[in-house]
Amino acid sequence: MSKKTLKVTLFRSPIGTRDSHRQTVLGLGLKKINQTRELEDTPAVRGMITKVSYLVRIEA
Repeated sequence: MSKKTLKVTLFRSPIGTRDSHRQTVLGLGLKKINQTRELEDTPAVRGMITKVSYLVRIEA
């Protein structure tokens, strides 16, 4: 059984956002705009994505 993954892309700059939101974006492994990471679909990752949903786009 393969593990499910999510493609997460940073599409807005975290400049001017709360520090905790900037740290969450870094925690997801995103540093540059239009950078995409493929992350494992876990509750922790889902929570981080929800926190910064206005900065990232998600593809299943």
